[in-house]
Formats: sequence, structure tokens, C-alpha cells
Amino acid sequence: MEKNKKVVVLGGGTGTSTLLRGLKYFPLDITAVITVSDNGSSTGRLRKEFSTPAVGDIRKVLSNLSTLPDEIKDVMEYRLSTYSELNGHALGNLILTSLIKETGSLKTSIEYLGKLLSVKHKVLPLSEDCLTLMGETVDGEIVEGEEEITKANKIYKRLFYKDEPHILQEVFDTISKADLIILSIGSLYTSVMPHIICKDLVNAINKSKKAKLMYICNAMTQPGETDNFGVSDHVNALERYLGKDSIDVVIASNTKLSKKILTKYETEEQKDQVKIDYENMKDAKYELIEDDLLTTSNGTIRHNSMKLSTDIFSYLMK
Repeated sequence: MEKNKKVVVLGGGTGTSTLLRGLKYFPLDITAVITVSDNGSSTGRLRKEFSTPAVGDIRKVLSNLSTLPDEIKDVMEYRLSTYSELNGHALGNLILTSLIKETGSLKTSIEYLGKLLSVKHKVLPLSEDCLTLMGETVDGEIVEGEEEITKANKIYKRLFYKDEPHILQEVFDTISKADLIILSIGSLYTSVMPHIICKDLVNAINKSKKAKLMYICNAMTQPGETDNFGVSDHVNALERYLGKDSIDVVIASNTKLSKKILTKYETEEQKDQVKIDYENMKDAKYELIEDDLLTTSNGTIRHNSMKLSTDIFSYLMK
């Protein structure tokens, strides 16, 4: 009997959780490697108080990979509403932080919580370090912190870590055995690039003998960071770290969105739809997979997790 294909997903945030919510239903061996440099909201407060790596993105991924009923998973996402210092904390963040203080290891804490949530796939932190993401803007300004990088609305010429990260050995081992490595949907600068600014990780990706490298392009631009970016601009930004022609396949949405919802995003969030700029992709070495992948339920643009996962599985089975 043929073994399931091994897929490694590199990312963080809502985009990666959306992808994994659908991908878990396919006969695949999935490892999600999640960034740990977030310093905003509940996660940021817990980092500051307990000197732990960021747990928020990991919580989301575990919740979305869980095979338990939604009512139980929703408890992990529940945010406390109180007048005390607990206000705004996600319950799952508190549980993970408590486990870290008890076990002394983020990786072990993820394994324990994964068992409680009946997660059938593997979730790894990029590092067990308390990493601080740094950005250098095109005018030479240094911005410290993931949240600050996002809020600054600046154009960045490079990202780096304040201190050299120690990547988990298991991350390298998993990449070396992968059939497909996915750079997930999510913020280009704070969900995807935090992986590939690590030279050792890029070397591991490039040395992987059988793995194809896939990038799933974002649906919308990020204010300041990726204004006016088409699909090719996202790929070019990633390949500045990965090396030219490193990406083998790109998945992008060709959904025709209504003028009403596009205007809403443009005026309220300063975001535009990422266009497939065919004219700039004529000489590209990567394969383009385009599909109607977006939904607009409740007035919010999201990827259709099952359609996206089906495209990924179909590519793997070719």
C-alpha cells in the first residue's frame, strides 16, 4: 500500500489555519511549521509577562487541525471578557503558556495539547526561542517587532531577527523527507518571510531531494507592505531570500469579486485584490495553478479551504 505524501506547511496566522482546516481531510501526512515571533494582542502580553515564544498562531493551527466537535474547538478560541488583566486573552493561549511553564518546552506543550484536541497531524514551532522580528524600510528605518512592522505601513527592503534563531532540528528532518513544501497564504512579511529569512532553513529547502516548493498567493494586498503587488511581485519578494527560480508552483485565485466588496476593502482597509499579472509571468519557470478560490460570506474575503486543498492534492497526485 502506497504511503501518504508528506506535506510541510510553513506559515502562521489566519491564512495557515484556513489552509489546514481543509487539508486535514485529505490522505496526507502533514507537518505545520509555525512562526513564533508575534508580539501583539494576547500573545504579546503573555510573551512579555512569561518570557515565552508566541503561542497565538500555534493555538489557531491546533484548533483548526482538531478532529473534535466545533463546540470544543471554540473553547480554545474563546477570549475572556473581564475587568481584570485576563481581559482579551484567548483561553488556548493561557493553556499553552501554562504548559510551557510546566514542561519547559513549547514543542512538548504542543504535543500535549494536540493530544487533548485529537490532532492527527504534526505541529512544530519554527524555534523555541523568544524571537523578535525586525524590518529595515527602504529609507533605512529599523522597525522592531512583528506588530510594529505591520502597523508602520512602510515598504521594507529586508527582514531579519534581532538574535540568530535556533531552528528545531525536527523542522530540518521533516523538510528533508517532504514531497511538497508549501509557503502558506498569510501576511507575506510576518507569516511567510519569518521562515525564509533563516539561511539554514532555506538551505534545507534547496537541498530537499524530492520536494517541490509551492507558494499559495494571498488574495489581498497588505497596506504599505505589498501595495500594487501582483502575483509575480509576491513570488519575486520571496525569491530574494530563496534564490531565483526556487519556487516550482504557484496557486493563485482568479475569482471575480464584486465592485461593492472591493470598494469596501479599498476604503476601510486600504487593500486591493492581488491580480494575476500574466504579462510579468511570461518567462516564469514556475507552474501557475489558477482557480476560483475566494468566498465573500459575511462581507469578508476568504479562501475556500476545501477548493484550495483539492487543488493542492490534485497537484500532488499528478
